[in-house]
This record gives sequence, structure tokens and C-alpha cells, in this order.
Amino acid sequence: MEDRIRLKGKAMSHNLQFYIDGAWVDPVTPHKFDVIDPATEEAFAQISLGSKADVDRAVAAARRAFDSFSRTTKQERIDLLKRILAAYKARYNDVAEAISREMGAPKALAMQAQAAIGVGHISQMIKVLEGFAFEAMQGTTLITKEPIGVVGMITPWNWPINQITCKVCPAIAAGCTMVLKPSEIAPMDAIIFAEVMHEAGVPKGVFNLVNGDGPGVGQALSSHPDVDMISFTGSARAGILIAKAAADTIKRVHQELGGKSANILLDDVDLETAVTKGVVDCFQNSGQSCNAPTRMLVPEKLKDQAITFAKAAAATQKVGAPDAEGTVLGPVVSQVQYDKIQGLIQSGIDEGATLVAGGPGRPDGLNRGYYVRPTVFADVTPTMRIAREEIFGPVLAIMTYKNDEDAIAEANATVYGLASYVQSGDRKRAQAVAARMRSGNVYINYPGGDLNAPFGGYKQSGNGREWGQWGLEEFLEIKGIVGYAAA
Repeated sequence: MEDRIRLKGKAMSHNLQFYIDGAWVDPVTPHKFDVIDPATEEAFAQISLGSKADVDRAVAAARRAFDSFSRTTKQERIDLLKRILAAYKARYNDVAEAISREMGAPKALAMQAQAAIGVGHISQMIKVLEGFAFEAMQGTTLITKEPIGVVGMITPWNWPINQITCKVCPAIAAGCTMVLKPSEIAPMDAIIFAEVMHEAGVPKGVFNLVNGDGPGVGQALSSHPDVDMISFTGSARAGILIAKAAADTIKRVHQELGGKSANILLDDVDLETAVTKGVVDCFQNSGQSCNAPTRMLVPEKLKDQAITFAKAAAATQKVGAPDAEGTVLGPVVSQVQYDKIQGLIQSGIDEGATLVAGGPGRPDGLNRGYYVRPTVFADVTPTMRIAREEIFGPVLAIMTYKNDEDAIAEANATVYGLASYVQSGDRKRAQAVAARMRSGNVYINYPGGDLNAPFGGYKQSGNGREWGQWGLEEFLEIKGIVGYAAA
């Protein structure tokens, strides 16, 4: 097995290195780690896992760079983001191919959504920064918004470049410096992104990349006294550990964690359309989205029709190799995820839910790879594990309700609060329900995306917001200079 991955004929030579202080450097202590192709269950590349010593080097570089980068002008940072955008577009196909290979996204999804959202976040941040005011007078006091400092970033494997760009770009816009630890499960797109940053001419030390796992690098970043902020996306379990590690230095902790999002279908919807779109949205990215609408709430009187439509929709979700023609769902990312999903599917059966589509095991004809059958359960009750736990796979739970009040109560009866969905033929009725959802986002009638909408959660789905101006604000400190002007 080679230590390098070839993308479109271009050899990447940095897999076993880290990007620190504007250069590719070897780890202090090499520790090779296989990157597994989830479609084949075989290693296709290797990276090196970092250690506290590597984190110390990267944080020191970011700390040195902060003094000068924090004092750059807004226009200088706009120009830098424009160069990053151009360099990213030049490597767009490489990013898409890396994501498809490392986490199993079908080629179409990798090209049209996974890699594309990177362009979206960079472009959106340029627009936001162009119109953003870092200073304002309030009477005789000057209110300024200043970069928080050195930021540690820990990103996941499910939408990897999305989470990298929606953290890195606002940090650049704010004038922060940073150390990125991407997921060791899907690190290849992050290595390409570091090459993009180098090509764009990002000043030395402003952006640093250290690959590694949670105990070796995540812990060191979270507890580091010279890191002013941690921005983390991942599981609630890991989020708790990060918050505890960060507590001793009282740094800002920004987290986007899990979800168990309800999709309320009110009784005035076009049921076939609402159910079909809900199934497709739940299964997108093989169900590996933190805001997936995994609990479909339907009126009791429409249950049988909803089940029929859901079964038909699930049958259209072709599972196959990421590079195969017509594949809609690729594999899930790893053996660990596969085993977790299989266990939860079995729990649904054991606890008495009605299996409408899918079920345990791989789809027919797929004997290798972490492939999961698109699964729909009906007659799901609130106490079942599949109604309470984040599955992170293509598994939908259909639940019933008696009236709108019942639906709202059940939708909110979760420890999570990342997203909610409301479908109705009456927009005002949907708006009234949306106002009562205890979640950071509510989506009415399956709208298009809005990269300037705040993204983040209530309750155990985290704290703080990402995307657009809301993401930029998270990387800023507020200072009041009292008596700045004469009374």
C-alpha cells in the first residue's frame, strides 16, 4: 500500500506530514495510521497521527502569527479569502474525489454538495466581511469587535470540507489564527485544503494542520493554555470531554453536536410529496447528517398512507459503490458506525416497531463494504431507542400524533435541539408551529439552503452558531472603550 493518494494524476506528498508555520513538516514522533475506503474496507492511504508535541509547535506558530495577522485590514482579509476561493476552485475535483474515497459519498453527492458547500462558505464569508462593521460609536463609547486569538478547530468526517470551511473562513475574516485537527477517519480533503491555503499565500502560522485522534491531539488542543477558543463539531460524548478539558483555562468553547430532528407533517399537507421528500432528506449522505429529519411525525389518521409512501420512497434509494452509475447512497464511514447502526436497527425490531423497509444486514449483492439497507420503521413509540438515540445512518422512525399540540410536545421531547422540520399547506400554520420548536433551525416545507442562516443547536446539540455573519461573530471579542469621544 502506498503512503500517497493520487487524485486526477496529481500525487499528494504530504499525507504523513503536518502543515505548521507555512511549511510541511514531519511529526515529532511518526505514528502511521491507515485511512480506510468504506466501500472496500481496505486502506488506500496513510497519515501520521500527531501528539502533544506537534500541537505545541502548531499553537506556538499560531500565537506568533496572531500579533500581525490580527492587525491586518478588512480589505487585506477580503483579498486573502478571494485567493483562497480561487485556489479551492482549482482543486475542486480533487476535494470531491478525496471525500468520495475517504467517507463513501457517491460521486454526484461529493461533486454537487460535499465539495460545493466549500465554495459556498468561502463565497458567503467574502460577502459578509465586505459589509461587516468592526467598530461603532455608542454615545461617547467606542464598541469594537476584535479577533479572539488562537483557535483550535476539531472537525468531523461526515461533511468534512463543510465543517472546515465554515470554521476557517470566519476565523480568517475575524483576524484569528488557528490549528485544525480534522477527523482522522476522513483526513484527505483536509490535506488538500492545507495545500489550498498554502497556494493562496496565507501568512505563515495563520493556518496550521495537525492530524490526529481525540486523545492525542484533540485533548492537547482543548486544554492548551495558549489556545483562546475551541470550535468543535462532532458527537455529544466527545463534546463533553472537550468542554471538560477546556474548563481549566476558561477558553471559549463553541460546539455543534448531535441531533434527533423531528419532521412534523401537519394534516393539510400533500402527504405523498411530504413523506417522499422526508425520506430522501433523512437518507441523504447515507443518513450521516446531524440535522437529518429522522423522526417523522404524522397524524394518526394518515399513518397507513404515510407508511405506503415511505416504503415506496425507500425503494428508490439505490445503495451501491460511490463510483457506480445510479448510486444514491454509498456506504457508511466505518466498521464502528456500521455496527452501531446495525445494533439500533435490531433494537427497533426487538422493541416492537414495525419494519416497513430495509432491516439488518447489507443490501442484496453487496457483500463487502459498510453498506446499510435504507430502513423505515413505523409504530415507533417515544421510549424506543430508535426514537431517542442519534443513529447516524439511513434509518427513519415514523411516529403518530393526535393533534398539533401533541406533535409539538413530541417533537420537543428530546435532549437534542439542532433542527426541526414542519410541513403544511398553510404557511401561517407552519410558522406558528415553527415558533414553538426548541431547536436552532426550523425548516418549513423543505426550503433551499441558506448559508447566511445561523446554524447550531439548543440543549445537548451544542452552543454558539456557525455560517455567515453568525459564524463570524463567534470568533470576535467585544471591547468597549469608554470616554473615546468627548462628551
